[in-house]
Amino acid sequence: MHVCQRCVSLLLSRPLSAAGQQSTRALHQRSHLILLQHSTRQPPVHRLSQGHSRETWRHFTDHQAASPDVSNKTDLTQKEVVPLNSDVHQISSQVTLSDSQSIDLDVAVRASPLQEVSEEEAVQIQVPSALPPESSTLRPYVDKSETLSKLVQLGVNLWELEQRPNVGSMLVRLDFHADVAPRLLFLKDLGVEESKLGRLLTKNPFILTESLDNLEARVSYLKSKKFSKQSVAVMVTKAPYLLNFSVERLDNRLGFFQKQLGLSAEKTRDVVTRLPKLLCGSLEPIKENLKVCELEFGFRGNEMQHIVTTVPKVLIANKRKLTQIFDFIHNTMDVPHSLIAKFPQVLNAKFLRIRERHLFLEYLGRAQYQPSQPNYISLDRLVFLPDDVFCSEVALATLEDFERFQKTL
Repeated sequence: MHVCQRCVSLLLSRPLSAAGQQSTRALHQRSHLILLQHSTRQPPVHRLSQGHSRETWRHFTDHQAASPDVSNKTDLTQKEVVPLNSDVHQISSQVTLSDSQSIDLDVAVRASPLQEVSEEEAVQIQVPSALPPESSTLRPYVDKSETLSKLVQLGVNLWELEQRPNVGSMLVRLDFHADVAPRLLFLKDLGVEESKLGRLLTKNPFILTESLDNLEARVSYLKSKKFSKQSVAVMVTKAPYLLNFSVERLDNRLGFFQKQLGLSAEKTRDVVTRLPKLLCGSLEPIKENLKVCELEFGFRGNEMQHIVTTVPKVLIANKRKLTQIFDFIHNTMDVPHSLIAKFPQVLNAKFLRIRERHLFLEYLGRAQYQPSQPNYISLDRLVFLPDDVFCSEVALATLEDFERFQKTL
């Protein structure tokens, strides 16, 4: 039995579309009919090309009727009459597909939803993510992301984080068990209180991407400098970015403060523990404030040491505010450097409070800041007492009198 080569090529190809399958069935039916005619030895069936007219066909049939034994001596060419001496050629010549019935081998048959899937195919199936592909806020991701939902439970302010560039996309990509949980356990083991983890991560979410080895190395360095575990926990809570800096940077900062201020190692540790931001921020404002205090204000080295160890915030205070307060206390109130260095907290107070209370005492005739003179008023009592206590014990007036005086300023 001869097989059509076109049928073979179609059978060996991938699954056809619906139009291709219908054409293939028609091809098989016509092939079966021709083979059946050949097996019963019926007269050969001649096929003409589509370009011949009806007159040519009538002439051909008349000639066949006059000479029935003539099969291959016609005037038609071999292209016009196809004998049955080649079954494969005759089968292929009878199948003619129009443009609308052309077979598209690139169109795959859609699989039935009830069709069984092998294990290999099941592994390769990609399920689309339930997370939205793009969003300007983290709200659509919270219910579907375990990481975000856990961070919310810890007290992390996602609204504040999503305002910062690239932070939201970073959090969505984090895996809670692989990325977040180990670092939370590290911070808890360090001594950071659980109630403060939310604020810490809100200020510094990038600690969740830091290597655990790097975090442990930085903590080990601080402990090697005789910072206690409790001190390190306090420092990390106050300055969340502390552990994001390398050991080399931490070492350079500690060396700078110890050398620049002439402090001992113990006093340096005390200053840094109380204000760990000194290890995180830029050194330029600190250098500028040191120059201002020494060159413009005129404080000596030992006075600067006492000021810094008592009020470390002087190193990072606003230069304009610091100059305004010193100028008013030293030049307007006539307080010497020694008294300012003795009560350096006044440099960290509010300028408006200092001015209002001094003018009120001056109005009452009680503005006396010299220890050697009677009715001496220290700077700490001037600045840090509540209004009612200041009025009753220092100004010897009522609170109503002070409030009325404030309205005149």
